Amino acid sequence: MRIPDYQGGSIVNLMASLLRARGGESAYQSLRLLPPESIAGHTNLVLLVVDGLGADWLARRSPAGILSRHLAGRIDSVFPPTTAAAITSFLTGEAPQQHGLTGWHMWLRELGCVMTVLPGHPRCGGQSYRAAGIDPVRLFGHVPLSQRIATRAVTVSPAQIAHSDFNRAHLGRADLRTFTTLHGMFRTTLQAIRRDQAPKYLYLYWPRLDSIGHEQGMESGAAVAHLKQIEQALTDFLVAAAGTETLVLVTADHGQVDTAPADRIDLADHPELADCLAIALCGEPRAAFCYLRPERESDFLAYCREVLGQQIAVHPSRELLDLGLFGLGAPHPRLAERIGDYVILGRGSTVIRDRLPFEEHHTQIGVHGGLTDAELEVPLCVLRA
Repeated sequence: MRIPDYQGGSIVNLMASLLRARGGESAYQSLRLLPPESIAGHTNLVLLVVDGLGADWLARRSPAGILSRHLAGRIDSVFPPTTAAAITSFLTGEAPQQHGLTGWHMWLRELGCVMTVLPGHPRCGGQSYRAAGIDPVRLFGHVPLSQRIATRAVTVSPAQIAHSDFNRAHLGRADLRTFTTLHGMFRTTLQAIRRDQAPKYLYLYWPRLDSIGHEQGMESGAAVAHLKQIEQALTDFLVAAAGTETLVLVTADHGQVDTAPADRIDLADHPELADCLAIALCGEPRAAFCYLRPERESDFLAYCREVLGQQIAVHPSRELLDLGLFGLGAPHPRLAERIGDYVILGRGSTVIRDRLPFEEHHTQIGVHGGLTDAELEVPLCVLRA
């Protein structure tokens, strides 16, 4: 089983390097590819996270582009390699082992429901955290990275999500700047850089490539065309930022793999398996957390092995926790209850979906959350302005 390299080769270790370069500390080792002393002298440290930009895909689709030309190497995401878990690692500097967020859908026992963690609504619909009287800062209990460093921090976020409960809970002391377009993101960043010459850390998030991958597939012409747009906008930014002592680090939260109809398991077609579950599948379609009904464990395992064994692998959740799949060190106090009794991992490009009665049938072509290199490995590109 592929386990993220939390010993010095993951996005968590990248954040440890950034923390130390900006006067903070981390329980994790610094990234081997990027020692903190090699970047601490730059006035502006910019981290650009391009959602869905896998290292393998970048190498195939733009081998001569600006990102590949400035590739320092490949690093691992976290498990599961998905936005909810990995973006939280970027925003806190912690692995899922510590921050405890494990996927798009999560059973939160303290709220008594399954939540869509990033939008902040119960899966069955309803009010957001704050509208329901829930303080997301207290709920998550995270210390934002901006509060762990000694310099000014700036978060440059898409306007449509910038003020969400999740993002506000992880903003900390950072100045929030918003944008609506790709060029707007870089223009806003340039303004923040030029505001003063004090040392700063700037976090940028670009979501569109991931959306295209889900909708049209990462092997689509649209995804490749958008990569070219990103690379051109980045090139223009570096020219405009020349002389500002700016170091730009480009990476991603995860990569993607494309699926075909034969890869998709709908739990509605497997009522015997669904009957073994106490609640709907949580986590991700590539890494589904299963909560079993009492006395149905043997039925569950038999069905997975005998009927779906060529498409999925099933592991006890505790086993994956003990293997260090979620990170190193002491776990979040609620992590064990957030990963269920068993984890279903899709073999190849397999996904397994469990729709609630009112949910529309929604097919994603590009998917992520599994342990293939295409999903787990992301690039680290280092560019100087």
